[in-house]
Amino acid sequence: MVSARWDQVFAWRLGRQFVAPRSGEAVEEIAGRLVGVQAQVASAAETAVAVRGGSVGSVAAALSAGGLVKTWAMRGTLHAMVPGQAAAALALMGSARTWEKASWVKTFGATPEQVAALVEVVSGVLAERVLTREELVEAVLAEPGFGHLGEQLRSGWGAVLKPLAWQGALCHGPMRGTKITFTSPGNLVAGWSGLPEPDVAAPGLIRAYLGAYGPATPESFDAWLSRNSLRKTVVRGWFAALGDDLTEIEVEGRKGWLPTEFVDELAAATPDDAIHLLGPFDQYVLGPGTGDTALLAAEHRAKVSRTAGWISPLVLVGGRIAGTWEQQGEQVVVTPFDGARLPKRALGAAVERLATAIGSDLTVRVE
Repeated sequence: MVSARWDQVFAWRLGRQFVAPRSGEAVEEIAGRLVGVQAQVASAAETAVAVRGGSVGSVAAALSAGGLVKTWAMRGTLHAMVPGQAAAALALMGSARTWEKASWVKTFGATPEQVAALVEVVSGVLAERVLTREELVEAVLAEPGFGHLGEQLRSGWGAVLKPLAWQGALCHGPMRGTKITFTSPGNLVAGWSGLPEPDVAAPGLIRAYLGAYGPATPESFDAWLSRNSLRKTVVRGWFAALGDDLTEIEVEGRKGWLPTEFVDELAAATPDDAIHLLGPFDQYVLGPGTGDTALLAAEHRAKVSRTAGWISPLVLVGGRIAGTWEQQGEQVVVTPFDGARLPKRALGAAVERLATAIGSDLTVRVE
């Protein structure tokens, strides 16, 4: 078994995720490397790309051009993803069939049969159209049998629409002013061929996940993807089927898997204590999860994973999460954990990189 240290792992992840050094790659390359950027808050997706060398506004432009797809993917949250990875993630999410569970039916009031009927109706309605939520709901409610779902369909959380996304019936379309729209993925993406079978989709998505957030376990992959909604034996089977494509790595007593092609790169990773500032909802922490105590000490988790699902902007030191920050006007207010002292020069360099990325003049204050 290959061994590594956490400081090597974090140095390798920073490089793989285009944090250090920044890439200058196109938004599609950055989103693909991260296996999607969370787009629940549109500005957070733009920041995630900008701090890695993209430009502010490039996510919105790629969504309009079909280079990225915005849909309810990992953990039921909105992500901007390259089309191939979106199709794979949706196929695996859909294979969990969460809408058929009694608890889901009780909460949202739609039976599996009604969800199947919704898929058929919405697929037809959006076949060649882009509709606002109000227009889509009006079209659905015009069909018999859906009247009791009006409130759920209008909900901004989209709980009843998510199973439709996981079956490829809809995705987000271009904004219409301040209103979101929905359409069929095939209307946005040239050559969209629908969703693959789960066993076909799994290998590529697992390799992509491990290629950004490894070494990791099947359980970590499933937590990232579906909040552990998939059968454990199925996920472990997908990992096992990759065979020699994966190598088991032991990191200070914890075992996980890494694509074999990156083993030498991990061994050669050079750790340092550089400071990096990442925005809210950043994939750097969402990939491994806020419960990963090697990345984020348990006693500080609540400062990063906050109420209502908010994920704070991150201060990284040597790749570990060492604090949070927020922007107040043109000032970055940094709050280190446990009152730790951050080297002024390294912090100033990090703020300067952030300012360049988001196109703003920024000063820093440490609390």
